Amino acid sequence: MIFARPAWDQFRERINALPAQAHWWKRIFLGNACDVEMDGTGRILVSPELRAAAGITKSAMLLGMGYYFELWDTARYAEEEAKAMQADMPDVFKDFSF
Repeated sequence: MIFARPAWDQFRERINALPAQAHWWKRIFLGNACDVEMDGTGRILVSPELRAAAGITKSAMLLGMGYYFELWDTARYAEEEAKAMQADMPDVFKDFSF
């Protein structure tokens, strides 16, 4: 996940407020976080460790999710999206109006 600083600050506070039984997930979310800067052309460098953890091998895509972005390996995203489209729509959408 990629956050703008204000959204990250809010997310970090929510994670910090979780109870002790979530301690490992707190480590995963907060311990692997890092600040990045954009270069002159608007690119950011994602560390090799984070690329490996996300399964990004060659081509990546940035997916806007409201107040944060998700960074996906393009082929993996296509596979996951195809699976989701084949499955039943979640119950939460049954009364949702588009």
